[in-house]
Amino acid sequence: MEYKKIKPKKIYEEVTDALQEAIRSGKLKPGTKLESVQQLAESFQVGRSAIREALTALKAMGLIEMRQGEGTYVKEFQAEDLNFQIATAMLMNQQDVMHLLEVRKIIETGAAATAAKKHTPENLIKMEAALNGMKIALGNEELGETSDLQFHLAVSEATQNPMLTNLLLQVSDLMQETMKETRRITLFSKEKTTERLYNEHLAIYEAIVTRNEEAARSAMLLHLNNVEETLENFFEETQK
Repeated sequence: MEYKKIKPKKIYEEVTDALQEAIRSGKLKPGTKLESVQQLAESFQVGRSAIREALTALKAMGLIEMRQGEGTYVKEFQAEDLNFQIATAMLMNQQDVMHLLEVRKIIETGAAATAAKKHTPENLIKMEAALNGMKIALGNEELGETSDLQFHLAVSEATQNPMLTNLLLQVSDLMQETMKETRRITLFSKEKTTERLYNEHLAIYEAIVTRNEEAARSAMLLHLNNVEETLENFFEETQK
């Protein structure tokens, strides 16, 4: 039987994971003051440098704040105030990715339909530019990811609803990370190619251009369902 290879973690990553889990589970509540670096080092039985690196990582995630002369505290936050831009895909597990896709399907299918109804010529120009970027980038994945995200944001702008655009901007970094993963995976998939991703976006655009709300909704749903299927298949393969 073959097992998935285990990648050894650095000590500070183990500390980061432990503190992150304590925060997420509520054992360390918002507003709680963490122990000093020395105390944490003794508790985890690691060096102080590992603790400092772990705290730096947690600060970058937006989970803690360091108050000058006071110490380090678990940040107070509300769900609607979370800044997702800091949370990279390295922090996302399979369930997080699928939850993000579910959120996208709920929001973006409606956005596509509304864009079909309310778009302006300027909105179409932005979508066309993103599509052209995707076409040019068929051999350049980094450029493809950027153009992909620009297309989705252009669709949200076409709804003429700034709150919706702002909402997508809040999760744009996570969206781009999942796009990066999907595009990386498609390179090794015999069934799906980056060209297919381009064609799916083109179908969304064409439905919006003709102001066909239901077609735009369906095209967006088909695209996101295909993304979901690609990622699910990948996760299944890596867990065998």
